[in-house]
Amino acid sequence: MRPALFLGSALVVVALDQASKGLVRTFMDRGETWPDGWPVRLQHVTNTGAAFGILKDQTGFLILTTFVGLFAIYLYYRYPPFDHLVAAIAIGMMLGGAVGNLVDRVRLGRVTDFIDFPLWPSFNVADSSVVVGIGVLLAGYALFAERPPAKADRGDAGADGG
Repeated sequence: MRPALFLGSALVVVALDQASKGLVRTFMDRGETWPDGWPVRLQHVTNTGAAFGILKDQTGFLILTTFVGLFAIYLYYRYPPFDHLVAAIAIGMMLGGAVGNLVDRVRLGRVTDFIDFPLWPSFNVADSSVVVGIGVLLAGYALFAERPPAKADRGDAGADGG
């Protein structure tokens, strides 16, 4: 069940990401915003860098670092911090997000972003998936990870007598 959840969540994220980006590229001109005057809107922008526009025009380097990240995600899947199905889904979401943006970088040389909040850089489904996956993994770790047994309060000062 764990491999199906991992790969299934990754495939769903890649499909939703690529479909949403394709719709934006098809129906919106670059720079176009819709609807006007709303606090959350669609805005067709592209990004040749990483998060928040850092490493602009470093596509080759970003593709290479994405492969390193994909390997790290795979290792995290193979050796999760806790054994629960939520970990497989969360790590799959991170994998899908990384692959979704990698597809854009390889095909187009830039990533299509379109979700626009005031005072925040535009982002896409892949970006959201990575962030939500990390949040779910952290919450899952806090809720489902095994904890070492608490030390019993024996009332003595320990073996050293101190």
